[in-house]
Amino acid sequence: MKAAVYEGPRTVTVRDVPDARIEHPCDILVRITTTNICGSDLHMYEGRTSFETGRAMGHENLGEVVEVGEAVSKVQVGDWVVLPFNIACGFCKQCEQGLTNYCLTMQPKAEMAGAAYGFAEMGPYQGGQAELLRVPYGDFNALRLGEDAAERQLDYVMLADIFPTGYHATEMAQVKPGDQTLVYGAGPVGLMAAYSAILKGAGRVWVADHQGDRLRLAEQIGAIPIDTAEQDPGEVVKEATLGLGADNGCECVGYQAHDPQGEEDASLTMNGLIDAVRFTGSIGVVGVFIPEDPGGADAQGELEAQGKIPIDFGMLWFKGQHIGTGQAPVKRYNRALRDLIAGGKAEPSFLVSHELGLDEAPEAYEHFDNRDDGWTKVVLHPDGRDGSGERRQSHTLQELRHRASELGVEGRSHMNKQQLEKALGN
Repeated sequence: MKAAVYEGPRTVTVRDVPDARIEHPCDILVRITTTNICGSDLHMYEGRTSFETGRAMGHENLGEVVEVGEAVSKVQVGDWVVLPFNIACGFCKQCEQGLTNYCLTMQPKAEMAGAAYGFAEMGPYQGGQAELLRVPYGDFNALRLGEDAAERQLDYVMLADIFPTGYHATEMAQVKPGDQTLVYGAGPVGLMAAYSAILKGAGRVWVADHQGDRLRLAEQIGAIPIDTAEQDPGEVVKEATLGLGADNGCECVGYQAHDPQGEEDASLTMNGLIDAVRFTGSIGVVGVFIPEDPGGADAQGELEAQGKIPIDFGMLWFKGQHIGTGQAPVKRYNRALRDLIAGGKAEPSFLVSHELGLDEAPEAYEHFDNRDDGWTKVVLHPDGRDGSGERRQSHTLQELRHRASELGVEGRSHMNKQQLEKALGN
């Protein structure tokens, strides 16, 4: 089978690898039809983790079940499923408490917890940017989808990670109806956190970033964009809240946070939130922070390379703020979020900018890593079909914008690929 394989810093190739197969009676085998490139993949792509060369990448996966192990009783061949990036057993102490993000069974290191597809330090499992994926404990891990699965893959694939992760940020931040919420980061997870806060009824949601294309998407969903190249988020939020600050905040950037000039500072977003969130407010941290960063010493400093980050703990303590951290336990949220999608209450596919074939993964990683304008969320289709189940068309975002320009479509520069195709009647 073909897979997108990590070959070293900023090098991904698509090549033949051994076929995924059933290895345990509880496994299922899924033909991957839709798989995303995640911002977390970029940490590995850039060589900023211990991710091994020769391993398939990709932890946001959706597809059709093609084989089941003899102990599988619920999932059937032909089912459409979306797969939480957490690989969990369902029966260990952590899983019994709903903490599938810290499963003890699937993580082979006794001193560690948590497993995932194609992810550094989270077990030996291959990623799903491939034609086939082995899914351990398929009955527990696979979320079955309804009759609209094939034609609504772009919405449902977001349940593998970024939609539940953004929602988890708002849960840890204790976002409630009417709240004033500040989200740091307008990448896919930050946009999903802002979207989740809006779905929960937050009164105002600010999104802080310096990427213009991403801030435009934030504005489209009803959030208030803050361009950090021009404004200080803390000042903006305090001015709007009589000096009190936001009720809560979401950190959706992580340890490679950097200013508009590209200078890395892992404490940048955390200190920004400590400053901007009011006394006794809550902060949910889902941006990735790691205990060892191979590139941290050169990019920031020796302490940052060890995961030691100089946050304003004195102010955090003085303000009595609460912080929740860690990866999302996807299964806690994915069923309810699936039903919001199925009922037409949520359409997380709004952030998709590119649908590409698996063979285009190397170029996709390069553009996404460069934060090139318009590359907000990249979806790969190993089966050669698009997110509606139709044979994929080869039009790029730039080609669609050119055609829209010729036809005089208004607002074209702010539209993502899906919106442009709809406007053009494709």
